[in-house]
Amino acid sequence: METVDEYIQSFPAEVGEVLEKVRRTIHAAVPGAGEKISYQIPTIVLDDRPLVHFSGWKAHVALYPIPPVDDDLAAAIEPYRSGKGTLKFLLNKPIPYDLITRLAHAYVNR
Repeated sequence: METVDEYIQSFPAEVGEVLEKVRRTIHAAVPGAGEKISYQIPTIVLDDRPLVHFSGWKAHVALYPIPPVDDDLAAAIEPYRSGKGTLKFLLNKPIPYDLITRLAHAYVNR
């Protein structure tokens, strides 16, 4: 896939809708950010620097890597940690878009 649109459209509608909302959430939090496909997944970039990658799966969406966070944000993301650098948001539970906004700000301020 060459574009983020193609990536998102490759998923079933219910997963694609979540991926699109994750994309819009990050862009709203980081005005002026661009995007590209890197490592075969969508990557949000700022000033040609990768900020965050996101991906879709059958049962979850994921963000990588985890940015440096303060204690409050660390506690908030703890239920979503999967391994050292991945956050998984299960599709059968509400997606915490407000938390994704906070993470987007942390990516910019790292």
